[in-house]
Amino acid sequence: TMAEGFYRRKKKVCYLCTGRTFTYKDVDSLKRYINERGKILPRRVTGTCQKHQREIAKMIKEARAIGLLPYTK
Repeated sequence: TMAEGFYRRKKKVCYLCTGRTFTYKDVDSLKRYINERGKILPRRVTGTCQKHQREIAKMIKEARAIGLLPYTK
């Protein structure tokens, strides 16, 4: 109940499942999925599905490898 302080949060919808796509070269889109220290944000924070979280992680790692994104700040 509401008196107990428990609220039902609205489920986040996966950005990539809605039909939008991007690649490892699209740094602005990838920045949504990393924190200010350069770490990859978890699914529960970003709301992505498991399939797309894996894809995003690969894209971030690829962008880091070629120097588009930092490993840490």
